[in-house]
This record gives sequence, C-alpha cells and structure tokens, in this order.
Amino acid sequence: MFEQKIVMITGASKGLGKALAMKFAEEGAKVAICARNAGPLKEVEEVLRALGAEVVACEADVSNARDVDRFVSVTEEVWGSVDVLINNASVFGPGPRLLADYPEEEFMEVLRINTLNPFLVTKRVLPGMISRGTGSVINITSEAGRTGFGEWGAYGISKFAVEGLTQTWADELDGTGVRVNMVDPGEMDTDMHDKAVPECDYPLANPHDHLDVFLYLASDASTMENGHRFEAQEYQREAREEA
Repeated sequence: MFEQKIVMITGASKGLGKALAMKFAEEGAKVAICARNAGPLKEVEEVLRALGAEVVACEADVSNARDVDRFVSVTEEVWGSVDVLINNASVFGPGPRLLADYPEEEFMEVLRINTLNPFLVTKRVLPGMISRGTGSVINITSEAGRTGFGEWGAYGISKFAVEGLTQTWADELDGTGVRVNMVDPGEMDTDMHDKAVPECDYPLANPHDHLDVFLYLASDASTMENGHRFEAQEYQREAREEA
C-alpha cells in the first residue's frame, strides 16, 4: 500500500515516533525521520534499514526554522517530495506542576516548541503537496488538548493550540487535495508518560499496538478526511469489532 510513498516523521528517536517509523518501514514506505538527539536517531535509522527501508535521517530541532528547512530540503533532494507528514515531536516540560508554580521561561519554552514545530514543518512541506494536489498531514494531540488537567501545565495548553492549528490548516487547505487531521494516541508506555504521570499504577498501551489509524490517514482511503480528530485506541477497538 505504501510502496513509493514518502512518510516524514518528526521526533522519531523513541516512543510513538519510533513505532510509527518502524510500522511504515514494514509497510514499504520510504521514511524520513528526525530528532534532536543524534545517537538514538542513528539507532532507529539502523533498525529501519534492517527492515529493508529507504531512510533519510537528520538530526534536527523542528522548532528551529533552519533545521526544518534543512530536513525537508534533504528529503526532497533525495526523493523529490513528501507525501505524508506526521508531526509527532513535542516536549512535556518540567513534569507535573501547578500553573501557579510554573516558571515563566519553561512555560513559554514548552508552548514555543510544541506549537511552533507543527506549524513550521507543515508550512515547509505544503508547497510541494499543494503543487501535486495531494498530501496528508497528521498532528499528534492528546486528551489534555481538549480537557484541562491539573498539573499538566504548558503541555496540555500547547495541545489545545495544536488542535486549533489543525482545524485552521484544514479549513485553509480545503479543496487543495491536502488534508490535515489529528490523532490522540491515548495513554501509552513512553518516556513522556513517565514524566507526566511518574507514579502511574495502571496498565498502559504499547505504542506499537495502536497504529492502524495512522495507516488509514496516510493512505489514499482517507482523501475525504480533513480537520477531523481521531482516537487511536478507540479506532483500533472498533476495527477489531468489525473484523
């Protein structure tokens, strides 16, 4: 299904981003990945190549416009285009913290990173997508992006912004052939969740187990989806019930 498709994933050195990169590699896609830490990124690149995938891996901070341009430019130079963009990269911040105790600098930094990177990367890949009249952008959101949770601080507030960003891009791109949707992966066993809920005492989903909605949104079957919000674990349950 994904042979010859170019799938770009930010924040792909661990957690959900790594799981997505591996899944799309297994499905035959060409995979462009980035992360801020070169060592873990290199390890993921080697895993993808072992799966037989063609890979572009670039150390990059996607809240920095120059890094974004370099990452996308290298990918376009190698393969000519980007068919699917998954804006996965984000940070949680200093851990559970009441807003009254949240340092201003850290609050602003979390908002900057988590809202600027999906804006910058989407903006950079859009000209190519629009010129071809096709493309899928998938933003990662959270339940904390529509319900305010105490002590989730700037992270949750930034995800409210990502949901608004997704809806705005979707409305502006309506009719171009480019679609922008968002996925709430739900609570998963990741380093970020460990930071958000450090004393978690309930079972968590494996990031590798709830990826079908991403395959759907990246595929040609979803060309009519635009501006919609999906819950990955609910989508998976419904698919199993229908099977």
